Amino acid sequence: MTRIVCVAGARPNYMKIKPVMDALERRGAEVVLVHTGQHYDESMNDVFFRDLGIRTPDRYLGAGSGSHAQQTGRVMAAFEPLLDELAPDAVVVVGDINSTLACALVTAKAGPLLAHVEAGLRSRDWSMPEEVNRVATDRVSDCLLAPSPDAAANLRAEGYREDQIHVVGNVMIDTLLANLDRARESDVLDRYGLTRGGYGLVTLHRPANVDDPQALRGLLKALGEIAGRCPLLLPVHPRAAERLAELGVPGGIRLVPPAGYLDFIALQDSARLVLTDSGGIQEETTALGVPCVTLRENTERPITVSEGTNVLAGTDPERITATANRVLDDPPAPRCPELWDGRASDRIARVLLDGPPAHTRLRPTDLVPPAAGPGEHRP
Repeated sequence: MTRIVCVAGARPNYMKIKPVMDALERRGAEVVLVHTGQHYDESMNDVFFRDLGIRTPDRYLGAGSGSHAQQTGRVMAAFEPLLDELAPDAVVVVGDINSTLACALVTAKAGPLLAHVEAGLRSRDWSMPEEVNRVATDRVSDCLLAPSPDAAANLRAEGYREDQIHVVGNVMIDTLLANLDRARESDVLDRYGLTRGGYGLVTLHRPANVDDPQALRGLLKALGEIAGRCPLLLPVHPRAAERLAELGVPGGIRLVPPAGYLDFIALQDSARLVLTDSGGIQEETTALGVPCVTLRENTERPITVSEGTNVLAGTDPERITATANRVLDDPPAPRCPELWDGRASDRIARVLLDGPPAHTRLRPTDLVPPAAGPGEHRP
């Protein structure tokens, strides 16, 4: 029996790893779930496991918080002996968090096949820790599982071999579609006294937005103006809670505790618009057909703009307000990229279990990095 280690560590991973585990197990693989413990509080961890029906992890590394170097180093130190003990045929990492990179580096040196789900996403913004994580993870991976053709194009432009690249679709959408009916049964709108289409939903968690008081103050100013037209609900990410308490929020913005997966999907599904700095929410709103205004200067998911309901607003308060007003006046038509059909995890399982033998999937040592473009540097 093929043994595959699946790694998860934080909220963005949970929705991605569950359908992959299920698809691998349906095809007879032995799946070992390793939780690194990068997110460890109940609101960001246990509630998502319950909502998604994820089993208790087989191994828990207890990485905890800390600087990027501390967190990555702790995960590597804990994962290395575990990988030696388990001796899997393959390791699957998802997304772009510190745990993803840490386990990828250990696996690349240890020898099992390494597969990266969500390979090829690029913001080209090197100030984002996630960009460093995703580029470095792709570089040491054997099997690059891209969610969309634009991600595959990024990989080809960077010199990866064609046999490494597989366009499989978006596993986030697998989880969304599998749970949408259950989410629509949630009473979260009644709990908050909301009506469908009668509010906007906001999320803020990017360090560039919430750790800089001046940047956060500008975002709050813009959100306050938008709230004058459309009341806003803001589930408070633990990262932003202290800053928001210090600065205070304008009228019309209602702060609520972090929501579980099902409640949050229900809130997105019924929102008039969503304002966010999250990559995953750009994808979920596109799949739901809900207008999304992204509070960033760039996105690693441009397909949500070109083939979805997402609009980039940047971080300038006036531009955010103008963009949100334009979206409220003329919402983008619902549309969804190809292969975001709920079957991405089945394609991933097919690649991993029916693909060429691992010994033909050489490490990408023959890669030649492309020349840096204007204003870019390469890792």
